[in-house]
Amino acid sequence: MISGLLFLALAFFAVAQAATVRNGGQSAADAAALAAARDDRDQFFDGFLDALGDKDSWQDWLDLVAPLTGDGCGAAGEYAGKNDSDVVACDAVTRERDPGYTVSIETRFTTGKTIIPGTDDKTATAEATAVVRPRCDFERGGGGDDGSEDGAGGDEAGGDDDGEDDGGGDKGSEPIEISCDGEDFELDPDDLDLDVEPSDLFTVVLVD
Repeated sequence: MISGLLFLALAFFAVAQAATVRNGGQSAADAAALAAARDDRDQFFDGFLDALGDKDSWQDWLDLVAPLTGDGCGAAGEYAGKNDSDVVACDAVTRERDPGYTVSIETRFTTGKTIIPGTDDKTATAEATAVVRPRCDFERGGGGDDGSEDGAGGDEAGGDDDGEDDGGGDKGSEPIEISCDGEDFELDPDDLDLDVEPSDLFTVVLVD
């Protein structure tokens, strides 16, 4: 009877070890997918800051439609490695218009030796998807054409007046106002030390 109880205890331990490996694999997949999406978020944020003062081009960055050149999957691989796992697949995806990544991993750690046949040294595989979501609302720019018309009118009225041209140029540097999850921001393109963080403008979440 004692040997039977010992066998049951070892069997339960094997099951628990397998569950630990599976849970660790899922945590690694979640971290890798979030890292990939955060890499994109940071690019959207940097692009937004660079576009301030350039008419309405900053809106594309807040809307998550501006083109990116980074390597979100590289960030996924780095974080998978930190969790003793390897990325076996990484794909850019869109969920309800939100960009992100689906990442699949395989653990380097295993179940070890067990008494259950066929379960020795088994790794785990897992998959996770994370996306970037915009947090901000703003008044859509539609004044670009009006500004051009105003500029043309100014040229007709006094095209030789450099002061009017300079004034037109200053319009592009006016502060913009955005509201992000109830928090209002007024951002001055000429301010080199803006008090805003990527997490103020975007959120990164796991999705199904």
